[in-house]
Amino acid sequence: MSAETIETKRFTYSEKKDTRSGFGAGLLEAGKRNPNVVALCADLIGSLKMNDFIKAFPERFVQIGIAEANMMGIAAGMTIGGKIPFTGTFANFSTGRVYDQIRQSIAYSGKNVKICASHAGLTLGEDGATHQILEDIGMMKMLPGMTVINPCDYNQTKAATLAIADFVGPVYLRFGRPVVPVFTDADQRFEIGKAWKVKDGRDVSIFATGHLVWEAIQALDELERLGIDAEIINIHTIKPLDEHAVLTSVEKTRCVVSAEEHNRIGGLGDSIAQLLIKHRPVPMEYVAVDDSFGESGKPDQLMKKYKLDAANIVLQVQKVLKRK
Repeated sequence: MSAETIETKRFTYSEKKDTRSGFGAGLLEAGKRNPNVVALCADLIGSLKMNDFIKAFPERFVQIGIAEANMMGIAAGMTIGGKIPFTGTFANFSTGRVYDQIRQSIAYSGKNVKICASHAGLTLGEDGATHQILEDIGMMKMLPGMTVINPCDYNQTKAATLAIADFVGPVYLRFGRPVVPVFTDADQRFEIGKAWKVKDGRDVSIFATGHLVWEAIQALDELERLGIDAEIINIHTIKPLDEHAVLTSVEKTRCVVSAEEHNRIGGLGDSIAQLLIKHRPVPMEYVAVDDSFGESGKPDQLMKKYKLDAANIVLQVQKVLKRK
C-alpha cells in the first residue's frame, strides 16, 4: 500500500458515532475479559451507554441514583476487595460536584477507580453552561497520580476503555455526546501516555485532543492550499503527557498550536506550554474556550461561536507562523 493510500484512508470515514457509545462498547468487552470489572452509575444509564453491560452482568452493576459523591466513595471501597469499578455520569458531575471525594477517597490513596465522564465540553449542547464543564481536565490533571485521557472518536474511546481496565491506578476518562466521524482503526492498540502522529509535517505542530482532532484534520485542505505543511498529533493522554512526542515534533517545526474543547486555562495547551518553556521555548497559540462559560445551543453552532473549529485552527496556524 502506498503512503498516499494510507493518508487517504486515515483522513476519511464511513460513519459517525458518539464517543460515549465507544465507552459503552468498551465497558461490555472489559466486563467479558475480567470478572472484577464492575460498573456504577448515578441515574444516567442510557446517557452513559451502560445498558449492554447491565444486561450481560446485572450482578456487577450498582445504580447509585443521583448521589454522585456517594458513588465515588462506594467505588473507592470496592477496590479494596479487588474490584475494578467504572463510575459513570456527566463530566460536570464526575468532577466539579465530587472533587473532594475524588481527592480524598480516590487520588490520595491511589484507588483503582475509573472515573468515566460523558457529555464533556461545549458539545453537550442545549443543556447549557451549568452542564458544559470546561475545567475538568485541569481539575483532574492537578491530582497527583491521576491519569487523564480524552480520546477522539468511537474506536479510540472503546480502545481506551479496555486499556484503563488493565491499568492499575485512578483514571479520568473523558468523552462526549455528539456523533462524530469514526476515523481511527477499529483494532487499534491504545497505549496510555503514547501520542499518535496523525500526519507528518515540517511547518507547524498541531497538538489536538478529543473532538478537535477531527477539526485539525478538516483544516488540512485549507492549510495545504496556503502552502502550509502541518504536523498533527493526537494527544489522547493528557496526563502523563508524551513529552518525547511533543519535543521531537517541535524541534522540527519550531512553532505550536494546541486544540481542545476545554478552557484555555488548565487544559492540554497549558501542559504543553509548561513543557516547552522548560525545554524548547517556541511561539505558541491556543484553540480553546477563552476563559468563559458556555451557553445553550446546538453543538456545531457552539463550536463555531467559541472558535473550536477547523477555520480557527487555520487562523491560529497563520498567526503562530508570523511569530516563528
